[in-house]
Amino acid sequence: MREYSSPLTVEIPQSGNLTDDVVRNAQEAPDAVAFRRNTGEGWTDVTTAEFLTQVQAVAKGLIASGIEVGDRVALISKTRYEWTLLDYAIWFAGAVTVPVYETSSTEQVQHILADSESRAAVVETPDHLARVAEVRAGLTELQHVWSIEADAVATLTAAGQGVSDADLEARRTTATPLDLATLIYTSGTTGVPKGCMITHGNFMFELGVAVEAEIKELFAPGASTLLFLPLAHVFARIIQIGSIKARATLGHSADIKNLVEDLGVFKPTFILAVPRVFEKVFNSASQKAAAEGKGKIFNRAADVAIAWSRAVDKGRVPLSLRVQHALFSKLVYAKLRNALGGRCQYAVSGGAPLGERLGHFYRGIGLIVLEGYGLTETTAALAVNQVTANKIGTVGRPFAGTSVRVADDGELLFKGGQVFAGYWKNDKATAEAVDRDGWFHSGDVGEIDEEGFVRITGRKKEILVTAGGKNVAPAVLEDRLRAHLLIDQCMVVGDGQPFIGALITLDAETLPSWAEMHGKTGSVAELMFDADLRAEIDAAVEEANKAVSRAESIRKYTILPASWTEEGGQLTPSLKLRRNVVMREFRDDVEALYLP
Repeated sequence: MREYSSPLTVEIPQSGNLTDDVVRNAQEAPDAVAFRRNTGEGWTDVTTAEFLTQVQAVAKGLIASGIEVGDRVALISKTRYEWTLLDYAIWFAGAVTVPVYETSSTEQVQHILADSESRAAVVETPDHLARVAEVRAGLTELQHVWSIEADAVATLTAAGQGVSDADLEARRTTATPLDLATLIYTSGTTGVPKGCMITHGNFMFELGVAVEAEIKELFAPGASTLLFLPLAHVFARIIQIGSIKARATLGHSADIKNLVEDLGVFKPTFILAVPRVFEKVFNSASQKAAAEGKGKIFNRAADVAIAWSRAVDKGRVPLSLRVQHALFSKLVYAKLRNALGGRCQYAVSGGAPLGERLGHFYRGIGLIVLEGYGLTETTAALAVNQVTANKIGTVGRPFAGTSVRVADDGELLFKGGQVFAGYWKNDKATAEAVDRDGWFHSGDVGEIDEEGFVRITGRKKEILVTAGGKNVAPAVLEDRLRAHLLIDQCMVVGDGQPFIGALITLDAETLPSWAEMHGKTGSVAELMFDADLRAEIDAAVEEANKAVSRAESIRKYTILPASWTEEGGQLTPSLKLRRNVVMREFRDDVEALYLP
């Protein structure tokens, strides 16, 4: 199939903005628990009425500080209650949130704050303050910097006491669905982050369809979820907004080390995660079983779970398999479900491919994982598997009101109300992403089956997506490494892997001189294991990593004895890497990077 469209089955508001959800919740159900907040001394409830009051108070402080309609306010913090509070306060003030990953390097912080012309920034820690201070001289538009750990919420609340309710309400109601809600920066092929302009309407379309149709089971009465992915990522952001829209109880967990404990206390009914989280849960359970001498039992239970799920897809589960599945459900699967709090029925997976085996395993143990697909430019999901229409191995059908088309070169094109308004101050990039007919070019290659389910088969663009869902542009790292005198070429790898790695070739022209200076002899193949040379490459990698966040940094590399050349087919005439050729020829070297 070359094209498929899902009809719009819900009514999307044509007026108002995202703040309306907060006001409506407080009016209709003031005592409903909107959040469970981890204070460090335990979890406390925050009602919808209390949340509205707190948001209004902080928003008044922003207005009193000179934040005007449409101004950009940067937000640099881990996932925590204050992130959500500030996000909505910025919208109540009529401003635009600019999320920045808390792991971002100083260079990245500088670029995003400068490019967005942010008037203010709210950061979390003294370290974040230091990063902003280091580059503040060049940030001519930046007027205020507040710190969450230095009582930013209290400071803004105190500052806004002179702002009237009427003035705040005028600000809150200024934005329409067409107005900008957030600028989310995503890596481009050059490595320079581009600001994705996402409107209130984009979110309203995405969540209206998701909450009321596509994944409505997740947001049923009594639903709750614990966010632990970065809220700077659009994936976590839509769950935040969707939970508030649906009045699902929301919690935050910033420290992965405490995640299992937090899940046990919070007991969410659904979670969202990237594939790496699901892999870690599986691997940890497997290792624990092996350490307890129950490795064979666990392996058998896993095989049965997968076989049971596959049999369900075929429409018939043999009696012997049903018996084994029932037995392991009591002995093994219940313990795994308890690790997620014991109440978790559903999970949403995105950011990278989950893989059929894990999808079947989790369904087999009683957790339905709904895999979806989307980008920052599409306000997250374009397609998702549904509880009643879940085809493991695909990313589901397009959202209601969304169309997908396979271009002649195999690239997936999409249309829908969730497609962004363009790149901030970058008309050229916008025109390349959205053609004249309104089709968004995803950069991914895929296919559509006869039922409209989309399967991703490759990546047209060069952006890597790690198993943790982090988008990584190879160019920024590769360019820096190639600048080193001993390095000829390098290729950053890690698509679908737990971390970023690199293949490196040495410069045959400069290496002899370096060797002579250091009193060394030998060929490239002999010198590549030399401790001093390795120290040089280590330093080069460390320097390159300064330009990116830790999640994007190179953790391991391997030096290859052979050069890449145009004659060998690894380079184009303009000396650009033929990545598919290098990956094919050196696949074993790449795989070796990820061996235990």
